[in-house]
Formats: sequence, structure tokens, C-alpha cells
Amino acid sequence: QVQLVESGGGLVQAGGSLRLSCAASGRIFTSYAMGWFRQAPGKEREFVAAISWSGSNTYYADSVKGRFTISRDNAKNTVYLQMNSLKPEDTAVYYCAADPRGYSHYVPSQISEYNYWGQGTQLTVSS
Repeated sequence: QVQLVESGGGLVQAGGSLRLSCAASGRIFTSYAMGWFRQAPGKEREFVAAISWSGSNTYYADSVKGRFTISRDNAKNTVYLQMNSLKPEDTAVYYCAADPRGYSHYVPSQISEYNYWGQGTQLTVSS
């Protein structure tokens, strides 16, 4: 079993930056690919970014490419999402998720590929 706890959300003005963190506990974090998803009010949950367990590969949704950066520190069992040039349309609850399948370089982007989910952290970007 893996427990994921997100933190770092809040209220920020458009154009600002924020970093989300996701702390993992439980099973072996270093063998899990990690992803970030978000869900805005009235919308479906969508993929944002993901990183392979080795950290060598990353993948981003087109809507955040060039603005967001995903990274991980396996020594701290933590994955991060650095968000720059924030826009009001980035407002959502952000969730981190873990894929335990253990592929070293594969970067999953589908909700169905993730077994474990955090409770989410709210990001609100004001215009």
C-alpha cells in the first residue's frame, strides 16, 4: 500500500509560480512512476505531467508544456510539480498518483494506469 499526501496549493495571481509536493510512504517509492493530474469544477480529471521511476523520462500535457516541470527526489520519497506562468485556467484540485508497475523509463499518462492517489490540493489562480 502507498500513501500519497499533496501539499503546496494555494491562491496565486496569474503569471505567478507555485510548487506542489507529493510525499509518499509505504511501499518502495523508487520503483513507481509518478504523475500529476488535475480536476477543475465541472470537468473531468485530466493528465498534467508524469515522470518515470528512474527520473530519466518526463511527459507533459500540451496545456502545461514549457510552464510546468515535474521532478522527483527518491531519497525523500517526494515528487514535485513546479508551476510557472500560471493562468486562471490552471485553477483546479491537483492530485498526485503512483503507478507501481516498475517500468524504469515508461511514463504513464492515463488515469487507469495509476493505482494510488492522494487527496488533492487546491490551486486557485486569480486574474
